[in-house]
Amino acid sequence: MNVGASKDWIQQLYVREFGPKLQPTDFYWEDGKMVLTESYHLNRKSCCGNGCKHCPFEPKYEKGNTKIRKSLQS
Repeated sequence: MNVGASKDWIQQLYVREFGPKLQPTDFYWEDGKMVLTESYHLNRKSCCGNGCKHCPFEPKYEKGNTKIRKSLQS
């Protein structure tokens, strides 16, 4: 899979869930890879189970999990 294809499936997932545009607070680029932020995941409302760097759910990396880490709850 080339890097462009990798970016495409992430953007397609976001568009399917939230609309046509990623917000600047939703991601950043690191070493040529799109890194999704806590903001993106909190808007998504559930864990994707892909081992994301900024997973806000507890326990981390459990697909479908909706429990937000205590440190992020207000």
